[in-house]
Amino acid sequence: MSVTVFTLTHKKFPTPGDPVYVPLQVGRTRARDLGYMGDDTGVSISEKNCYYGELTGVYWIWKNIRTSDYVGICHYRRYFCTEEGRILTGTEYEKILSEYDIITSKKLKLNYSYYEGYAGNHNIGDLDVIGEILQQIYPDYYEVFTRLVHEKGTYFGNMMVCTKTLYDEYCQWLFSIFEKAEEKIDASGYDDYHKRVYGFISEFLLYVWVQVRGLRVYECKVGMTDEKRETAEIKEHLAAFFAKKDIAGAKDYILACLEKRPDVLMEASDITGELKLSMQVIAVCELEQEAYGSSTIDRIQAFGALMEHFRKLNDLIISFQNGESDKFSPSEVEFYLQNAEITEIALEASARLFCTPEEAHKVVQAIRAF
Repeated sequence: MSVTVFTLTHKKFPTPGDPVYVPLQVGRTRARDLGYMGDDTGVSISEKNCYYGELTGVYWIWKNIRTSDYVGICHYRRYFCTEEGRILTGTEYEKILSEYDIITSKKLKLNYSYYEGYAGNHNIGDLDVIGEILQQIYPDYYEVFTRLVHEKGTYFGNMMVCTKTLYDEYCQWLFSIFEKAEEKIDASGYDDYHKRVYGFISEFLLYVWVQVRGLRVYECKVGMTDEKRETAEIKEHLAAFFAKKDIAGAKDYILACLEKRPDVLMEASDITGELKLSMQVIAVCELEQEAYGSSTIDRIQAFGALMEHFRKLNDLIISFQNGESDKFSPSEVEFYLQNAEITEIALEASARLFCTPEEAHKVVQAIRAF
C-alpha cells in the first residue's frame, strides 16, 4: 500500500519529516516559486487559485498523480493527528485505511445551520446556485444537500485521504459541479477573501458526498502546527485594549477586523476560541457598564486571566444546560459566583450564547438556586 499526503501551501514551512507528506505549492502560476512541486504543470487550473484556493492543488493531484494507491491532502500548518496531537505517520495512515474508506476532518458542530452561517459570511446566492446545479445534474445528491445544508454540521479544510480511485470519483463529481457553477457565479468583484467561493463551498460538498456514498469514514482530529498570523495579531491588539480597560476601542477594532476577515472566527482559525471569548468579554462588559457603572474589565485586565474567567463561566453554564450540574457541588458554585463576582448580566448574556433567551433564563435561575 503506497500513501501520499500532499501538503498544500502558498508559503515556505517546516515539513513534518515523514516521507508520506509531499509539499505542493498551490497557485504557483501567479506566485513566486517556493522550490516545491507546483500545481501549474501538466493538466492544471492553477490560474484559478483566487477562486478555488487549495482546490487547484486538489485538481492537480486528480489529473496528474498516478503513482500512489492512496492520496490525500492536508495543509502546511494543519495536519491529521492522534487524539494526543501528534501528526499521523505513514504507518498509521495505512492502518486506518485498511479499515476505513476515507479519512476526513472531524465534523464541525456549528451553532447555526450551514445555510445560515454561509448567508452571514458570503453571498448566499452562490450556495443556492450549487443547489440548483445538483438538482439538475445530480438529483440523487440534491435531497441530502437540502437536508444537510439546514443542519449544523460540516467538514472543514477540504482535508481527506482515500484510495486514488475514490479520490478521482470525488473530483470528477466536484469539479463537474463547479464547471457549471462558473457559468452562473460571478465572483470577480468580490474581495480576495470572498473570491474563494469554490474553496469554501467544497468543504460542505465533501460532507454531502461522503453521506450519499455511505462511506466508512474515519473522522480524524486535525492539529495545528501554529496559529494563523492574523489571529495572533488580532489577539495581541485586543490584549492591549483590555489592558487599558478600553472596551469601546476593542469593539471597534474587532468589528473592523471581521469586516475584512470573517474567517478568523471559524473553528479552524480561532483554534483556542479566544477571539470568540474576547467578543463575549466586550459584550458582557458593555452591558455591565451600562447597568452598574462598572464591569468585569475594571477587575481583570490581563488577557489570559480574562479568557480563563469566561471559560469557567461558560463551563458552568454549559454543564447546567446539559443537565450535568452534578459536576459541581453547591458550595463550589456559590464560591465561584461570589469569588469571581459574576453579575446577573454576565450570567444571562453568556447563557444566551448557548441557548434561547427562555432557556438562558432558566439556566441562570438554576445556577443561582443551586
